[in-house]
Amino acid sequence: MSKKATVYSVGIIGLVLATIPLLGSDNVPFLKWWLMVLALGIGFYPLTYLLFSSLEDRGWIFSKVIGIALSGFLTWVLVCCKLTKFTSTTALVVTGIAMAVCWILFARKRGKKAPNVDLVLGEELIFLAFFLLWTYIAAFRPEAKGTEKFMDYGFMAAMMRSDTLPARDLWYGLKDMNYYYGGQYYAVFLTKLSFTHIKETYNLMRTLVAGFAFVLPFSLTYHLVKGMPRKKPVKGWLAVLGGLLSGAAVSLAGNMHYVLYGLFGKVFKLSGYEDYWFPASTRYIGHNPETADQCIHEFPSYSFVLGDLHAHVVNVMFVLAVIGILYAWMRKVRAEQEEEFIFSLKNTLLEPSVLALGVFTGIFHWTNYWDFIIYYTVVLICIVFMALYRYPGRKRAILLSVLLQAAEVFALGSLAALPFTSTFETMVSGVALAVNHSAFYQLLILWGLPTAVVVILLLCILVKFRRETQPPCRFRQFFRKVQLSDQFALILGICAIGLVLIPEIVYVRDIYENGYARSNTMFKLTYQAFILFGIAMSYGILRLLAWEKEKLLKMLGAASLALLLLTCGYFGYAVNCWFGNVLDRGEYRCLDATAYLENVYPEDASAIRWLNDNVEGSPMILEANGDSYSDYCRVSAMTGLPTVLGWYVHEWLWRNDTADLNQKAADVEAIYTSEDPEQVEELLEEYGIKYIFVGSCEREKYAELNEGLLQEMGSIVYSGMSSGTGAAQSYIIEVG
Repeated sequence: MSKKATVYSVGIIGLVLATIPLLGSDNVPFLKWWLMVLALGIGFYPLTYLLFSSLEDRGWIFSKVIGIALSGFLTWVLVCCKLTKFTSTTALVVTGIAMAVCWILFARKRGKKAPNVDLVLGEELIFLAFFLLWTYIAAFRPEAKGTEKFMDYGFMAAMMRSDTLPARDLWYGLKDMNYYYGGQYYAVFLTKLSFTHIKETYNLMRTLVAGFAFVLPFSLTYHLVKGMPRKKPVKGWLAVLGGLLSGAAVSLAGNMHYVLYGLFGKVFKLSGYEDYWFPASTRYIGHNPETADQCIHEFPSYSFVLGDLHAHVVNVMFVLAVIGILYAWMRKVRAEQEEEFIFSLKNTLLEPSVLALGVFTGIFHWTNYWDFIIYYTVVLICIVFMALYRYPGRKRAILLSVLLQAAEVFALGSLAALPFTSTFETMVSGVALAVNHSAFYQLLILWGLPTAVVVILLLCILVKFRRETQPPCRFRQFFRKVQLSDQFALILGICAIGLVLIPEIVYVRDIYENGYARSNTMFKLTYQAFILFGIAMSYGILRLLAWEKEKLLKMLGAASLALLLLTCGYFGYAVNCWFGNVLDRGEYRCLDATAYLENVYPEDASAIRWLNDNVEGSPMILEANGDSYSDYCRVSAMTGLPTVLGWYVHEWLWRNDTADLNQKAADVEAIYTSEDPEQVEELLEEYGIKYIFVGSCEREKYAELNEGLLQEMGSIVYSGMSSGTGAAQSYIIEVG
């Protein structure tokens, strides 16, 4: 074992031991998850080796994500097809069989190229460090409350209760979920696989993704930098620096809005920014100054701090895996000998990377459909580049290769998504031309830095290429002569620029047409642009700094590096704003996402916990419905039990039937306030309501609450009151 490997191993052991003083009793679920992900990585390593054999680490760190994705996907398909139930046993058996098959089929095909052990252990150390860091921070504010956490936790709770998929919609209890529930599904799958509880794993899932969001770009950019065109081989420390910079750019950095307004705004006392609030950098276009075109432009570090476990957040690790698969595939193609460039239908269609990309894009259909569109396009561009490299001047081979592989990825993705798409009702109303547009200076502040780096890199590469090649056929030569690292970084960077520009041209229509027309389109597209930019910009900066005999480029690289490092200050600032002083261990709370209940809902907490402890399955409950982002629907959210109607705007988006929502709201009010027992009985039977919850929100919403009649509808199975508050009792009626 080398000295580096020894140091890294000691570091890993040290971090494991550090979980005891840092996390306290929370170290048990944390270590369970770390060991589970480690086991998944080992179990799916032979398959990953096949996909990443061209990389030094043979895809070690990516094997963890591939293991999560495939084992969860197989379980999901079997459950959706009614072939098995969604239980811990099912998750364990399916995963075990998949791992065994993986070793039996692919272990012999691994070849004799051992991975770089130093790099493998280094990546493992980085992953554990950031997983632990984010977990420690999350425990300072663990509650699943605020913003959209009720929805995210509620989805998880509903699936934990359900042995079928899709689970019942907790806020529209007569029907199943009609939203991209894949992100929360994977959190529940890992919870069932590890025999842990969602009150802890709600936070563990988001910190796990945050850990991957650093180490996956690290691994990818490490290899990109190692492949930079230089007269002398790139030194290892430079590749490590590039990897660390990329990990920080993707998972820790903010945008230049923070630097200009948050950092310099305080220094120079810019008007209105004396008290900079960290979400301001995600709500700039249309918000400052305020216009009728309010937009969203979030990024991973904001998501990891805020703590929502939304579709686009969980999917970060999967899209990074897709980017990694693409780069490894392109490296493998570049390593092929000329005699291997004979077009073959078999080799074209049975390429392992194509099959893997098909499955991943299929997963994107139900984790975050926007990412399917985005990354199918990125995949298509990479397929074109590889075909042009393999078959220069052979138009027929190029066309066939591109069409076949593009069609195969699309077909496999569509097939893999069938259990979801066969029941999903789209929320999209069409595509429209953008009427409103972002101010140029605002685009410059948000995206000027990464765009400048990508454009400068592109110009430098084109100038260098022009100097080193002669006409004719320069177009063909570009795909052969330009180093893959340069090409791949440009592909990512140019795709990112395209994602920023698209909302300036068109947008997807939904219910937010009035005042927020471009909001969701810009949000989902630029979120991925930030990730792509993070990788491309980090490589571009290192490329400029390492450019030989060009002082101006080195200066531009140094200036870009300084600005990027300033944006990384967003992480510390946002953490301090949201979590407080995380250096004070005395302020550490716990990972329990429900620990807040007794403080925030003292009248209701014990009744909510009674439901969790005593009610199995998914019987219908009744609670007061209310507006989105409010305290209403806290019972269904914290238990996963379906109710008649939940957050109004969310269901409006998912169902797009306001008449039905209004009728359900009227029916809920009638049950709580009616003086007609026959009407109440009919409604209880119509909705199949098993339990009626009477608590703080019900008393607040319904001034004419008819408690006497409600109690005649069944028996009170739980009644309690918070200690010392003097508040009215919350109680639960079992109907019948």
